[in-house]
Amino acid sequence: MIKVKKKILILIPILSIIMLGAFIYSSNVNSKIRIGDAAPNINLPNTIGQNIELESLRGNYVLVDFWASWCGSCRKENPGLVRTYLKYKDLKFKGNYGFTIFSVSLDSDAEVWKKAIRNDKLSWASHVSALKKWDCPAALSYGVSALPSTFLIDPNGKIIATDLNSTSLDLELQKLLAN
Repeated sequence: MIKVKKKILILIPILSIIMLGAFIYSSNVNSKIRIGDAAPNINLPNTIGQNIELESLRGNYVLVDFWASWCGSCRKENPGLVRTYLKYKDLKFKGNYGFTIFSVSLDSDAEVWKKAIRNDKLSWASHVSALKKWDCPAALSYGVSALPSTFLIDPNGKIIATDLNSTSLDLELQKLLAN
């Protein structure tokens, strides 16, 4: 009986440490936004310092695109994103809804960010950035841990698709077009 008590007394602190470690780990992991979730609002300054809210685009399908000028994969994807935007920006979707893009940059230098927008011909109106790289509040609220990261939002503000490249975005938008 004494041997069993000693083993239990030894196991209790070990199990406590394991449980505490699991709790700390789970509280530090960003819970990524899932399909069906309400899209967290984003309210950040645009290229001229005026705040734009994601919610101001309600009533449209909106692609929230997290990117950065220093992200090679983002820059390679931008031409396809531009083609997709130009293809769908003036079309009507089921329910008479439109389509636009809301770009959130994880840059820290405003001039470099603006130059990338110009060079990549990102012609949509909504470009925002906290200029804090990975400490961007929007990236944190969406659980963004890699770039590019995208979230397609329906006109009611619900996430309907994630992690879309320009090809998969095109396919999603094709399904939503009014006939």
